[in-house]
Amino acid sequence: MKRIALLPEGSVSHEAALHLFGEEPVELLHFKQISDVFLATASGKSDYSVIPVENTIEGSVSLHMDWLVHEVDIPMQVEWVYPSIQNLIGRREEFGAGTPDGDGIDFSKVTKVLSHPVAMAQCLQFIRSRMPQAELEHVGSTSEAVEVVKQHPGLGWTAIGTRLGAQHHGLDVLAGKVTDHDNNYTRFVLIGPQPLKIGGNNKNVQSKTNLVIALPEDFPGALHQVLSAFAWRKLNLSRIESRPTKKKLGNYYFLMDVLEPLESVLLSSAIGEIEALGCGVRVLGSYPSYSFEEQTAEVQN
Repeated sequence: MKRIALLPEGSVSHEAALHLFGEEPVELLHFKQISDVFLATASGKSDYSVIPVENTIEGSVSLHMDWLVHEVDIPMQVEWVYPSIQNLIGRREEFGAGTPDGDGIDFSKVTKVLSHPVAMAQCLQFIRSRMPQAELEHVGSTSEAVEVVKQHPGLGWTAIGTRLGAQHHGLDVLAGKVTDHDNNYTRFVLIGPQPLKIGGNNKNVQSKTNLVIALPEDFPGALHQVLSAFAWRKLNLSRIESRPTKKKLGNYYFLMDVLEPLESVLLSSAIGEIEALGCGVRVLGSYPSYSFEEQTAEVQN
């Protein structure tokens, strides 16, 4: 049985992992901090780790991408997209017997809202309009936020988190679907030393390769030439992002997602051309990318 490291029970990562693996038998190993999730697979305690890397509203999760580039050398093996449906969670008796839509809840009694910073940012319009008086506090995961609220009754504390998290900790959903945008999805990757085939009827699958490209210094037009190597071969880039190399101010590397498998002749020749320009190229992974958007829209309703 495969061992899967991920953030705590009741987090979006937990929901996403359950949906990805479906009925497949796996052992889920929950960790409080994302660094421990990475290190579990790096040390061999787990076979794979579930890592959220991008969100519709907040964009890339920079900390997690930096870990993949700088801290560990573990390839991406699977990618999938899952909806981030956040809810306001607490004890209904503290705020009134409201409906699942938040009607009847006395939001003026909310003194604090806790959540992961990315989840919090997805709900800022709701928070500012309903409970502007509340203190905002960031914690390591949405599940941790719900747990902290559970441990501090009677203080007017609430959490932004999942329905799974509320159920796990025995709290109430005070207001459901409080994200500011309906099309709020998170992109996850499964990292591990070995390729992994996911079963089930996943129709929306495409091949993707993630590259880290470092440009040579003092080479005017280097990025243009790199992009040209993909363009004239008609290779589609689904994402380009610059990140600091952490070696020198003003030095950046580029993360590029190419919708092509690594073994493709076109992609391998493009990489060869880029390397001939003096660029450094590192492959973070070449993997199947699953899209569950249509299926999970029904799951979350």
